[in-house]
Amino acid sequence: MQRWNGLFFLLAALALAACHTVEGIGKDIQAGGKAVEKAAK
Repeated sequence: MQRWNGLFFLLAALALAACHTVEGIGKDIQAGGKAVEKAAK
């Protein structure tokens, strides 16, 4: 039972880390798009 709990928490931690990584990439892409839009004006 303890093995399953440890595995569950490990997978949950990895899922949360991946969500923050994807969110960060999205913000970077959005900032790049704003810079291109500003340069085009």
